[in-house]
Amino acid sequence: MEQIELGNVTITRVWEYYGSVDMTPDAFFPESPKEVWDDGASWLTPHFLDSGTNIVNSAIQTWLLRSEGRTILIDTGVGNHKERPYAPVWSHLDTGFLANLARAGVEPEDVDIVVNTHLHIDHVGWNTYLDGRNWVPTFPNATYLMPKADFDFWNPENGHKPLLGRGNQNVFEDSVAPVHAAGQTLLWENSHRIDAGLRLEAAPGHTPGSSVLTLASGSDRAVFVGDLLHSPVQILEPDSNSCFCEDPAGARATRRKVLGWAADNNALLIPAHLGGHGAAEVARDGSKFAIKGWAPFTPYTEQG
Repeated sequence: MEQIELGNVTITRVWEYYGSVDMTPDAFFPESPKEVWDDGASWLTPHFLDSGTNIVNSAIQTWLLRSEGRTILIDTGVGNHKERPYAPVWSHLDTGFLANLARAGVEPEDVDIVVNTHLHIDHVGWNTYLDGRNWVPTFPNATYLMPKADFDFWNPENGHKPLLGRGNQNVFEDSVAPVHAAGQTLLWENSHRIDAGLRLEAAPGHTPGSSVLTLASGSDRAVFVGDLLHSPVQILEPDSNSCFCEDPAGARATRRKVLGWAADNNALLIPAHLGGHGAAEVARDGSKFAIKGWAPFTPYTEQG
């Protein structure tokens, strides 16, 4: 199953990539205790960790929402044919993402809103596609909601020096600027309401403009958290950042805040990159958190 309903909102998981990200747990999550990976081997493998290679598995996926008559995409993955000299795992991909989106019943022209939770390489790629020699918006009728703080931070004209170094090279130029030049961006700050049940909130730390989208429909709650966590290990160990967090202290504080909200509101926690069942319900466990149940999405088999 790749679709669930929460209240009046339909959520569909659209696959782009699943498999190795060529990083071991100690490289990806340098602050996480080694024992949590060792103790969790039985449930982390194979969806989140390849026990044979000790390499983290990750999903690149888009969350497709249908809400109040509109078609909404949350994050747009890596994209095809993009030059990524400092991220070779994402360079010059040629995936069937648009065909997968079509199988979910959506053509590019149908999309009303694109949400980029932040502007990292693996969240904005399908914002554009290569038309001849030009990068043009993939979704011609959509408004692209981008956090202004990230737009400013990643704009190379502003000269910021990110922790990621050159890892995001070319991303602004080929996946953000063309959409802005086409007049399709809405740069928001602090919060932005999409409709009665969907609201974007600033959640800085991973990047200056990182955001989450909360869903409240009927008695159901969910929160799409982008890269506040990349692995379920970070639910159990909420102070463990990924190596990509620009503001480590801010990321830890924001992660705890959002995990607490999810636990207290019985909200489905939906990160960008979890394989397996893709999302989880969480509960407080002293000063940490525990996984109390998984979403009913069918786990991926390894591809890519």
